[in-house]
This record gives sequence, structure tokens and C-alpha cells, in this order.
Amino acid sequence: MSTTSLKHRNFVAEPMGEKPVTDLAGIGDVLGKRLEAKGFDKGYVVLGQFLLLKKNKDLFVEWLKDLAGANTKQATDCYQCLSDWCDEFV
Repeated sequence: MSTTSLKHRNFVAEPMGEKPVTDLAGIGDVLGKRLEAKGFDKGYVVLGQFLLLKKNKDLFVEWLKDLAGANTKQATDCYQCLSDWCDEFV
């Protein structure tokens, strides 16, 4: 099992609230600005897309790569963060 980042653990440890998109694992300032420019400014907005894609890893990773120019690791980290958050809170 791979280890998770502190950012990932912090995100999964508490309810979503109004967390900015940059609080998601895999999403730094550059990707955050790209996502914000497309209307994905909060973690819960990206979560909504994750749920619309039925928590499908391949679809979500491709969506994030296409929309924001994320690389595979960034997109996979974000997917895992949201998946673990859903396991905890949904």
C-alpha cells in the first residue's frame, strides 16, 4: 500500500466545507489556478465532478488531465484523495 501525503491526510480528516481546490492532494497553485478559471474553485465542486463520473478512476484522471493539464500522478493523487474522503464521509 502506498503512503499518502500530509495534504491528503489533512483533507480526508475533516468535512469538506469551503475548502479551496488547492487543498486537494495533487492540486498545487498552477493546477488550482487552471481549475479556478474553469469554475472549479472549491474542493466540493471537484467532488461533484468526481461523483458525476461515478467515482471512476480512469474517467476522473482523464478529465483532470484534459481540463487542467494535470499529469498522471497529480490526477491520480487527486482521485485517491476524493475516493478516500468519500469512504470516510459519504
